[in-house]
Amino acid sequence: MNAIAPQVSSVSALPSAEELDRALRDASPAEVIAAALKAVGRDKLALVSSFGTESATLLKVMADVDPAIPVIFLDTGWLFEETLAYRDTLIETLGLKDVRSIRPAEETLTREDPDRDLWFSDPDACCRIRKVEPLARALKPFSAWLNGRKRFQGNARADIPVVEDDGARLKFNPFANVSREELEAIFVRAKLPRHPLAASGFRSVGCMPCTSRTAEGEDERAGRWRGRAKTECGIHTMKTS
Repeated sequence: MNAIAPQVSSVSALPSAEELDRALRDASPAEVIAAALKAVGRDKLALVSSFGTESATLLKVMADVDPAIPVIFLDTGWLFEETLAYRDTLIETLGLKDVRSIRPAEETLTREDPDRDLWFSDPDACCRIRKVEPLARALKPFSAWLNGRKRFQGNARADIPVVEDDGARLKFNPFANVSREELEAIFVRAKLPRHPLAASGFRSVGCMPCTSRTAEGEDERAGRWRGRAKTECGIHTMKTS
């Protein structure tokens, strides 16, 4: 289908998330990204990527629509070296024009995590200072953002819409309807490089202290915060301001 997003002339005239979701609920990922671009313009649209095991697929679709859409990458200070290398590989492979690596505020780390053990004692607080707060700052100039969540990932993601209200901005989930098989097809068709840790059993990669391998038959995110009730870092469970 050719999904058409309502034309807007200013941020104050943004279409509602409900209106866009109705128009795009059966759209392809490329159509969703194109509609987001049309709704707010490149200068007001960002894609947030972890450069994790599935990230290349969304970045590839985005690059085919417009490789100059800004990409926000949260460099928490706890990432695997392989993830940082993969970021650089994908930037070159896909021709991404504007990847912004965002780090936590040094004064916050000094005040709240001086011994770098907050991930163990209070992982929610660790995610807040290393991911949630830096992303909120990075998104300030933007009216909408794209992310790679998928319904098949389960838990809080099982019922995500294609477009949702994220407080001060619109949040687009271009891959909401995409299946594992469709993701794999994108990897194969585009000959995309894999995350270096994928071959050794890491199906979902976040920060080093809170990421482990997953066993056969486990949910793909079972290796995140293993042994804890925590399943999300927080950037998708609270609205940005």
